[in-house]
Amino acid sequence: MTRLSGGLIDRDRTIAFTFDGRAYRGHPGDTLASALLANGVRLVGRSFKYHRPRGIFAAGSEEPNALVELRDGARREPNTRATMAELFDGLTATSQNHVGPLNFDLLAVNDLLSPFFAAGFYYKTFMWPRAFWEKLYEPAIRRAAGLGRLAEAADPDAYDKGFLHCDLLVIGAGAAGLAAALTAGRAGARVVLADEDFRLGGRLLAESDLLDDAPAVDWVAAAEAELRAMPNVRVLARTTVFGVFDHGVYGAVERVADHLPDPGQGVRQTLWRITARRAVLAAGATERHIPFANNDRPGVMLAGAMRAYANRWAAAPGTGGPVTVFTNGDDGHRTALDLAARGVPVAAVIDTRADAVAQGDYRLIAGGMVSDSKGRLGLTSVEVTANGRREWINCAALGVSGGWNPNVHLASHHRGRPVWDAGSNAFLPGAGGPVGLVPAGACVGQGSTAQALADGARKAAETLADLGIAAGQPDLPKAEDRSTAAAAFWHVPGRKRAWVDHQNDVTVKDIALSHQENMRSVEHLKRWTTLGMATDQGKTSNVTALAVMAELTGKGIAETGTTIYRPPYTGVSLGVLGGGDSGAHFRPRRLTPTHHWAAAQSAVFVEVGQWMRAQYFPQPGETHWRQSVDREALAVRAGVGLCDVTTLGKIDVQGADAGEFLNRIYANMIATLKVGMTRYGLMLREDGTAYDDGTCARLAEDHFIVTTTTANAGPVFRNMEFARQCLWPELDVQLISTTDAWAQIAVAGPKSRALLDRIVDGFDLSNAAFPFMACASLTVCGGLRARLFRISFSGELAYEIAVPARYGHALMARLMEAGADLGVTPYGTETLAVLRIEKGHAAGAELNGQTTATMLGLGRMVSARKDSIGAVMSRRAGLAEDRRRLVGLVPVDPAQKVVAGAHLFTEGAAQDTANDHGWVTSACFSPHLGHSIGLGFLEDGDQRLGEVIVAANPVEGQSVRLRVASAHFVDPEGGRQRD
Repeated sequence: MTRLSGGLIDRDRTIAFTFDGRAYRGHPGDTLASALLANGVRLVGRSFKYHRPRGIFAAGSEEPNALVELRDGARREPNTRATMAELFDGLTATSQNHVGPLNFDLLAVNDLLSPFFAAGFYYKTFMWPRAFWEKLYEPAIRRAAGLGRLAEAADPDAYDKGFLHCDLLVIGAGAAGLAAALTAGRAGARVVLADEDFRLGGRLLAESDLLDDAPAVDWVAAAEAELRAMPNVRVLARTTVFGVFDHGVYGAVERVADHLPDPGQGVRQTLWRITARRAVLAAGATERHIPFANNDRPGVMLAGAMRAYANRWAAAPGTGGPVTVFTNGDDGHRTALDLAARGVPVAAVIDTRADAVAQGDYRLIAGGMVSDSKGRLGLTSVEVTANGRREWINCAALGVSGGWNPNVHLASHHRGRPVWDAGSNAFLPGAGGPVGLVPAGACVGQGSTAQALADGARKAAETLADLGIAAGQPDLPKAEDRSTAAAAFWHVPGRKRAWVDHQNDVTVKDIALSHQENMRSVEHLKRWTTLGMATDQGKTSNVTALAVMAELTGKGIAETGTTIYRPPYTGVSLGVLGGGDSGAHFRPRRLTPTHHWAAAQSAVFVEVGQWMRAQYFPQPGETHWRQSVDREALAVRAGVGLCDVTTLGKIDVQGADAGEFLNRIYANMIATLKVGMTRYGLMLREDGTAYDDGTCARLAEDHFIVTTTTANAGPVFRNMEFARQCLWPELDVQLISTTDAWAQIAVAGPKSRALLDRIVDGFDLSNAAFPFMACASLTVCGGLRARLFRISFSGELAYEIAVPARYGHALMARLMEAGADLGVTPYGTETLAVLRIEKGHAAGAELNGQTTATMLGLGRMVSARKDSIGAVMSRRAGLAEDRRRLVGLVPVDPAQKVVAGAHLFTEGAAQDTANDHGWVTSACFSPHLGHSIGLGFLEDGDQRLGEVIVAANPVEGQSVRLRVASAHFVDPEGGRQRD
């Protein structure tokens, strides 16, 4: 390992790591990129399309080339920028996007075929022949696509999310950001300072300049210590602000433990939602390169990055050999001076400006340009053209400096358009961006250290003044004030390929071809060439590409314009976006009042929306879920069963106009419902399609209880509230969702009345006193208020009893105790589905958003005597004349299964779309009948009872003959539920 003198690394400690299976050493303070360079590793990956050799190009998050896989096993992380990976002991890194060894990639043959892979190749080639797409093109593209490998196992690490509020958010902790944070912090404002690096200081860490005649890192350390000591300041290192959102909200990701081998029980990354009254954008600037022939070889890198590796990490940019610098401004000369000062031989500085003057003891070629390079897996020499003469200069690395692009991305997230500044040859933040975000420092063109410090402090003070917070100007250190401007030199003309976008292999020729093929809008250029669509999002290529496009169109860069910048600024993992919401925490879980009781009975649970519901209750000796479900279903049909139905939506509707309001909500008549009775109701969407079914109980003249399906509890309440507030605000009616307020238990089966008689307080449950569809408020268990509804979802004599939610667990236990001699049996959602299919009740599978009341056999429920939501639209010819009807389906061979989702065809007809007569919506095994049954929609199904049809299930390669039957398999006359 070869190290230069100095640097901000801890030389007293050594870190071991591997890259592509080879062992290397680094030091604390290194990134993976700096450690690789210090170990002489130049080849780190391959480009996406042509698989050309690629080396480290930059030193920050703008890196387009050095994408690697970190770690292994379940923690394997693809597409990580080596420049942002903080080195830790035991780090395992692997190159990616190659077949075979990195230095002999078999897919490098693509480079030989590059004439066939020009811009727009995908669009031109894969359109024909059409039949080739599924069998040839798509499989080949899928095999070649992707830059890294995801881990097959679940991510073992924890992620978190947090919320911060501040007066001022400072984005970036370079010179401008630190000055702004100090100004605001000393004024007493609440400040959040975020920087994506693991050390504060920004470019100050990469330069050799002095602040107040002392190393800049000394001032940075003092400023950081002061800020961290302030109780009103929160410093977030390793934190990238990736997006600006509405109302002053900023998204940021803090890489809490990415620099550790194992986060242990801690959090790996945190997603911060920062609400800031104002923000100062001190994101700095990104250096751009100058494309020339074969400018993509390992060893060709940005001159500013080369300077950073030498000054901050004491890493030589080449393999210890001489370095050449190619520049169009003074910044390239700074790199040559710093390298020479650290003992790196400088072969030459090639400056495109004819009047350039050497600033040190090195060879200067003024008015020249680098026109080509050599070295298959690493740079060995460059061709220099000057004054009509060409010469080859041997070198191990080439630093390219084409000027600096202000990082305007966040300032553009609300469609703010950058403005071209001819003086600095760069885009600056324009008007119309995020409200409250003020750019400062290099990202607004104030690139020298003195300018950045002053601008950061000034912008912070002005921003705080808008909030009524007085801030004085801090004492700023004396700093360099050199211009960062560069000449307008964008690329070296030539016939060979010159790379603009290194990762996606977009060349100057590709841009010219795009222009020739009339893709002249910048948005078309981006998509036709894939320019700026790689993981770096064009940070080092976009402006150069626009300049090339402007040359071709003759419009100028300002008129050519820019593409839209969108979040995220850099890649954000899906894990941290979830913020720990994975596995059991993927979304909030709602537990029914009887959940813990059911768990004690060994219930198997299933997610129903956000609810966890008991699916079935296995008993000892039952080895298959069907055994449990069959037992439960037969117990309900023969005796009595209990099921928690709390999850059904419950909406309390009160007011003098409650009946009229519900008359307009439901398709059927509700206003005529008598007090003490319940009515089955159907709701339609505005387009006339069936939306939700349920019951409506009238407890008093002005008091109704609406129940909905579990899935539609929220949407129905929301739509009813919209109707109340916006459609009919004149009606005297109030709504409240009481789904969570009442525990509700279905008591079903021929012995259900006998069971309830044992817990109700002096209430007559006889058929005469409390008939089918009756409802009442009463008390149970010695005074507990309750509501009782005689409704049935199973087709048996059944009730639903509701008590305040906190008593649900106790009520279930009391019912089980009271019904022990009756054989009372708890049952779950799986049994509930069997019972309802046996009875022919429509549920979510039938109310899927594409069925009508007529299809469901409920056409007569759409009242013609009143208006209601969707009623008029339901009478449209396309809906009213739909011939599909809900029917029952029984296999001709009882040993065969009915499969939900299968399509229905006339026996002997071709199984294609033209002959499709419907589909199976629900299916189950019926223990009552002893074979599989199903429900489905069939054309003219009500007239085809007894006909044999075919259910085709091509996914599983099945074809089953079914007999069309009544949808009511059990007690079609309905006598049981009315007894």
